[in-house]
Amino acid sequence: MGVYISRHRTDAAPKRASESNAEFFERIAGPFWDQVRDVINEWWSHFPLEAQSGLRSRLRDRNSDANVFSALWELYVHEMLLGSGCTVEIEQQIGTGGKFPDFLATRGDEKFIVEAIWTAENLDVTGSSSLPPQVVDAIDRVPSPNFYVSYKIDSVGSTTPRQNRLRSGLKRWLASLDPDQVAAGHERKVSRPKHVWQEEGWRLEFEAIPRSPGRRGDPTSRTIGIHPSVWVADGSDRVLKAVRKKGKKYGDLALPFIVAVGNSAAFPEDEDIESALYGTTVECTHRAGSIFGRNPDGYWIPAQDQAHSRVSGVLTVGNPAPWTWAKKVPVLWRSPAPGSLLAPVLPTWETAQLVDGHVKRQPATRPIHSSLDLPENWPIGDAFPRRRPSTES
Repeated sequence: MGVYISRHRTDAAPKRASESNAEFFERIAGPFWDQVRDVINEWWSHFPLEAQSGLRSRLRDRNSDANVFSALWELYVHEMLLGSGCTVEIEQQIGTGGKFPDFLATRGDEKFIVEAIWTAENLDVTGSSSLPPQVVDAIDRVPSPNFYVSYKIDSVGSTTPRQNRLRSGLKRWLASLDPDQVAAGHERKVSRPKHVWQEEGWRLEFEAIPRSPGRRGDPTSRTIGIHPSVWVADGSDRVLKAVRKKGKKYGDLALPFIVAVGNSAAFPEDEDIESALYGTTVECTHRAGSIFGRNPDGYWIPAQDQAHSRVSGVLTVGNPAPWTWAKKVPVLWRSPAPGSLLAPVLPTWETAQLVDGHVKRQPATRPIHSSLDLPENWPIGDAFPRRRPSTES
């Protein structure tokens, strides 16, 4: 038994707005996704038998996307440790807090603890979440081989609207437009064509965006090209909260302690991680010139209490997911606190260290895919290969 059962799958459509990630991973067809499921099944089998049931339940949780990606992050961290030559024990009681951290790793004479945490940016505060997922899916199912659409929400109804009139109106409007004429008009600063839909208190305004000539002719591709603007949170605040949460959980451990943060964000930036851990940068100007320094707002700062020195390092990967596992380089941010135990460095980790207020980086000595036993370009192939034009409406 594995996480996913091998069976014939036929639905290769991209993820739907109304679909959970667990449903998507189970449903999506194609060789690219078969590779993903096979590797997840294999890595899951490397966990001890007593841990497999709970991990499988989280990977198949249709009620929590965060639970699914948190479990995938733990799966990745565990496999990376194994592939780097570590012996890994799961949830051993260690430390004065009486708790059970995720992984106790042994590599040669070194022992260290790794605690995994997934943190995700909320990208839908003012965006497409205002529109019911069923309506988003209805728009995306409108055949539109020549155009993408963008939309904005002018008013929000109190109930989920019916989608038949929306889809039929969009289909007629898009079919009436010539993509070359619209593109030529846009070059002359002519506004793109717009279409308004109103129903049961809802009012949406659509704009037609011509597909490039090489991207036309596939009526089954997504129709929505641009969702309404989304609010992007401060990544440094989320990472800081994640490390604080895990850093104080286990008490004194008497071993190097690494917090592994899976950082899901629209635009993950190393600068956010640097600010969260070492403090935001500041430049003070004096008569003799400028002095570079840091504000006391990071996790590791001179005035911070001794508990923060328990964390030896923070391991980060931006937007880790099956399709990036073999490509994204983990970065170990090493603690500058004098009381911290030295964190071991695995060959596939880049390192970052604070030296005189500046961050010094050292590259990994081996590519990450080598510790995962995956090809560099894995998964191989296209996730959503173009399909032939269809007559289905």
